[in-house]
Amino acid sequence: MALDIKYLQSEVLDQYLADDNNRPWIIGFSGGKDSTMLLQLVWSTITKIDPILRRRPIHVVCNDTLVENPKIAQFIRVTLHNIQVEAVKQSIPLTVHETTPSLEESFWVNLIGKGYPAPNNTFRWCTERLKINPTTEFIKSKISEIGEVIILLGTRSAESTNRAKSIKKYEVKGERLRKHVLPNAYVFALIKDVETDEVWQYLLQNDPGWGGTNRALITLYRNASGGDCPLVLDTTTPSCGNSRFGCWVCTVVKKDKSMSALIDNGEEWMEPLADFRDMLQDNRNKRELRDTKRRGSYIEDENTWGPYIEQERASMLRILLEAQREVQKTEPELVLINAQELVGVQVTWHRDSLFKFSVADIFNSVYGTDLDAKDFDVQDVFEKQILKEVFNDDDDFNLINEMLEVQKSKYILVSKYGLQNDLENHIERFVKTKK
Repeated sequence: MALDIKYLQSEVLDQYLADDNNRPWIIGFSGGKDSTMLLQLVWSTITKIDPILRRRPIHVVCNDTLVENPKIAQFIRVTLHNIQVEAVKQSIPLTVHETTPSLEESFWVNLIGKGYPAPNNTFRWCTERLKINPTTEFIKSKISEIGEVIILLGTRSAESTNRAKSIKKYEVKGERLRKHVLPNAYVFALIKDVETDEVWQYLLQNDPGWGGTNRALITLYRNASGGDCPLVLDTTTPSCGNSRFGCWVCTVVKKDKSMSALIDNGEEWMEPLADFRDMLQDNRNKRELRDTKRRGSYIEDENTWGPYIEQERASMLRILLEAQREVQKTEPELVLINAQELVGVQVTWHRDSLFKFSVADIFNSVYGTDLDAKDFDVQDVFEKQILKEVFNDDDDFNLINEMLEVQKSKYILVSKYGLQNDLENHIERFVKTKK
């Protein structure tokens, strides 16, 4: 069966003009081939509708894990800008939204701050924190605001057997919409029956309504797959481990073929990133780099594979900053770990009492700067001076100071979870040292 574009556009038109057009559309956009085709079909249809009838709001939602492949991230930023600008010019009720993980759930705060081991197939802690939670929170906010939403996804049955089963499971017989796992949310899988070759054919023959062509997208796929194009790039995929394009730090896959292909195709500046990613994978299961107790516990057990030890976390931060400094020689605007994440790492290190490493010291050693530790600290110097005056005994001052840092760290990371337990641990340790 040949691809029938007019039929797909008629489906978009019928759904958009339905009586329930107060329910907003949320389009999951990754910048990849499938979500691009989906958005192009919606865009080309909406422009044919009289502006007076364009009442249903459309939200284009793109998730940024903050550790996306830099080439993809750069391409998507430009695309999202063009989409928003042209939507206003063409009177399309469409707004662009970028979701990101909270500081508490960001990759570097978990890996370097808390010492979580690099993700693998048995402990894939990254997908939910970096991808699912941020977008889910956005969808929930719209449901709370409006009551119901319709989510448009570029999912296709031809992608995989599991994807086909998932689409079938939630399908409502005789209806275009299917139930979403979230209550009061429905899914409109417009291109679920489209084959991969048909996606490429459509993109080659149809330019996006927001301007330009799809040549840059096709070239990006080709360069990242060593000259081939059948490549999955879709943030709606349950796990980045099954896609060749995803986070540049992904250790769920044995080898990041897309990054290797990009380097082979002229992006040599990405080599420090590839080296860092390989280091994470190589060091993950080295016993000497892992603690023998779990986070928040004082029980030693040689059979326990806890978080990375303090020295390893500090070492990873130093190597990451060295990689960042190296790539900035070619890509000066590229930031691998942002300022907020550096603060988040230091806050987490404060939470782990007696952590003897300083983010400021490591940053200064790599960049040759002279930043003060308070730039990455959770307390104000003036506040510490007041505490010093109130508590003459050094031990009492240190205890109160640590407890305040723990409390503030919870607020900075927007999470009070475990606050009482952390405070009790500090008091218990203080009492033990007094005996």
